[in-house]
Amino acid sequence: MKEIGGYLEFETLPGSGEYYSNLIALNSGRNALAYLIQAKHIQKLYIPGFLCDTIPLLCEREHIPFEHYDIDVQFRPVFEKELELGAYFYLVDYYGQLSDEEILFWKQKYDRLIVDQVQAFFQKPLDGIDTIYSCRKFLGVPDGAYLATDTFMEEPLPVDVSASRMNHVLGRFDTGNARDYYTASQENNRGFLDLELRVMSRLTHNILGAVDYAYVQAARERNYAVLESVLGSKNALKLKMPVGPFAYPFYCRNGLQVKKELAQKGVFVPTLWPNILEQGNELERDYAANILPLPCDQRYDSNDMLRVAEEVLQCID
Repeated sequence: MKEIGGYLEFETLPGSGEYYSNLIALNSGRNALAYLIQAKHIQKLYIPGFLCDTIPLLCEREHIPFEHYDIDVQFRPVFEKELELGAYFYLVDYYGQLSDEEILFWKQKYDRLIVDQVQAFFQKPLDGIDTIYSCRKFLGVPDGAYLATDTFMEEPLPVDVSASRMNHVLGRFDTGNARDYYTASQENNRGFLDLELRVMSRLTHNILGAVDYAYVQAARERNYAVLESVLGSKNALKLKMPVGPFAYPFYCRNGLQVKKELAQKGVFVPTLWPNILEQGNELERDYAANILPLPCDQRYDSNDMLRVAEEVLQCID
């Protein structure tokens, strides 16, 4: 029976709708992969070694074997094996550098392809190619992912509930201070390791439906361009600007130390795959330590980017 009266809850936000309203909406990117594993009866995954440990842990949870492959200096796969029956090739679009033509090449080569667009939210899926997107890497939500696929699970999934994951998102919004809620953010991240496969919560749907996606994309591209204009000549990585970029990847020596110095100046730059610092090959360890994914998202303007660039230059000089 529907409740009537009592205190007012969080209300429906006005907006034009979700960016991927036609895709399967789930509660996390790794559970989007779990969905594919279960729906397609995947028997094995080939995954890049340059990746966070959550994907191997998910494979263990889903009881499927996996094998690593290498990447080159341009983040492209180094892989020439034949896929066994039931095996899939997991292709990661690092910093949105893959073109549609490259993705189609890998689809034609292996057919059984999964594209990880966690760092390329605005690069739309190609027909017939399983594609995974993460919402919380680009937008102020506690969880959420989209999955493009033509294979569906037979049984309906329960709906997730996100209220308990909102503390760090709302806290930083209210105070503007990331430090006060960093621990809560890390706890929220750890919670995804054991998160049950569910469809996206009503709360996350509500927030995503109110986002001005054209503004988000344009702001990210503008901010990326500002960083490139100042730092490009110092950046050993020569990359293209993707649609609505995730971050500006800046390569420098002593990256871990530079990140510490930037944090003291109030510029927080993550180490995306800390597990690689110990277990990766030489290139992977170098990239994990020394690529600075500089923030260029929609919260900031050109003046903010000029400040970030100046702080970086001071640290590396």
